[in-house]
Amino acid sequence: MTDMKRVRRHELVDRRTSDVSKRLLASWQRSEDYGVPLEEIDPVFTGTENLGSLFFRCGSEVLADLHSTLADEPVGMMLADADGVVLSRLSGDRALLDALDDVHLAPGFGYAERDVGTNGLGLALADRVPTLVRADQHYALSLCTFTCAAVPVLDPTSGRLEGSVNLTTWSQSSSNLLLALARSAASNTAALMLARSSGRSPRRTTRGQVFRVEVPRLEPGSGTVAALSRPWNEAVAAAEQAMTSGRIVAAVGESGSGRATALAQAARRAYPRDRILSAGTPAPADVDTWLGLWTPELDKAHTAVIVRDVDALPVWAAEQLRDLLDRHGDIAPFAVTAEHFADIPASLAARIDTVVPVPALRDRPDDVGTLAAHLTCRVRGREITISAAAQRALRGYDWPGNVNELSQVVSHLASRCDAIDLADLPPQLLAGSTRHLSRIEAFERGEIVRVLSTTSITMARAAAELGMSRATLYRKIAQYDLRMPRERSS
Repeated sequence: MTDMKRVRRHELVDRRTSDVSKRLLASWQRSEDYGVPLEEIDPVFTGTENLGSLFFRCGSEVLADLHSTLADEPVGMMLADADGVVLSRLSGDRALLDALDDVHLAPGFGYAERDVGTNGLGLALADRVPTLVRADQHYALSLCTFTCAAVPVLDPTSGRLEGSVNLTTWSQSSSNLLLALARSAASNTAALMLARSSGRSPRRTTRGQVFRVEVPRLEPGSGTVAALSRPWNEAVAAAEQAMTSGRIVAAVGESGSGRATALAQAARRAYPRDRILSAGTPAPADVDTWLGLWTPELDKAHTAVIVRDVDALPVWAAEQLRDLLDRHGDIAPFAVTAEHFADIPASLAARIDTVVPVPALRDRPDDVGTLAAHLTCRVRGREITISAAAQRALRGYDWPGNVNELSQVVSHLASRCDAIDLADLPPQLLAGSTRHLSRIEAFERGEIVRVLSTTSITMARAAAELGMSRATLYRKIAQYDLRMPRERSS
């Protein structure tokens, strides 16, 4: 095998007059320095954590369109993040997909140059330029049956490397158009990102958040408050009573309402010395690895387990999780969350002894002010003032995203304001209507709420300040479904 390697490196040296061959030779040298095996590669599985990014959403649309055009062609179309982790893969050729599976060129696996040696995806990311790596130009022999074209995608506003678009085909197929197609897909992805940049998602987060372990302390690390409303405290108490009795609990309710937090509070009260293992449901491509993490954790003493969003688990994965529980039945407490109990796979649902409904935030408005104060303290290290008018607006909003939405809004405000007043709130919080408003409508609605919230203002004075008649003002209040105080006497 060493002779084979030497021959192939000599072939590259003989072609060092071209820029491409110089890059390949340098990549081969780096691959050797990394200790990448020449014959058989073993990519690292890290899971897919960036599926909410602007790059992924835009790239997926572009590749879906390309796939519809090339559905019958033996081409694998992939997106990879900036670390070389494959995020998605499309192809209409079953034989090609099977071959890609054999070398783990699949979602969740790392294909950076450091992991698998010279390959189109890894070299494009390493050099940040469009790259075509043909058959025997790969470092590892197991990749020589493929030809790969990859083009990096940079954030159009910041210039940050977001990932790459990758097209892979058989080594004997014509590759003349492969790089051109990859360039076009990458360019279209960047253009779509720019068009949607005003609605971009948060930056990529680090990996390793599928499992979160919380050590014993007074409150779970998610940051909770004890002095909340009766509906919340009743839900926590019901879960605590069930856990103390050794029963398996399901907390059900809307996403973001605090289901896992309620279970964590209950577990901390029932088993104050236990560590809490909070496990989220992984992407479908990551389920096998996710299941493999359970056995050593369930064997550990003094561990309370919470599995979030089990209604999103595939049936087969839920069955395997149930089997793990059956083999480790002495572990307690064990709890899950779901939006609706009926959506929990039957294999897991049969193991649940107690169902605890967790009310949505709009059904416990008394909690809004307490949580908002807690959130400002968490962001700034101290509570900051929230005016009475802002408190009323926060309390009156429906919070369709529940506590998660409240946390995002208040945390953002606390990071930029020393005191939060009505004018600081985003426009959507100032009306009851959830219909989509144009920018002009949102601005007009916000101005109406701002003026009407002024202390002791009358409708006549408000209409005058807004430059409209009282009849128009009343019509606008109805149009925007504003929940404002009754008109004050003139």
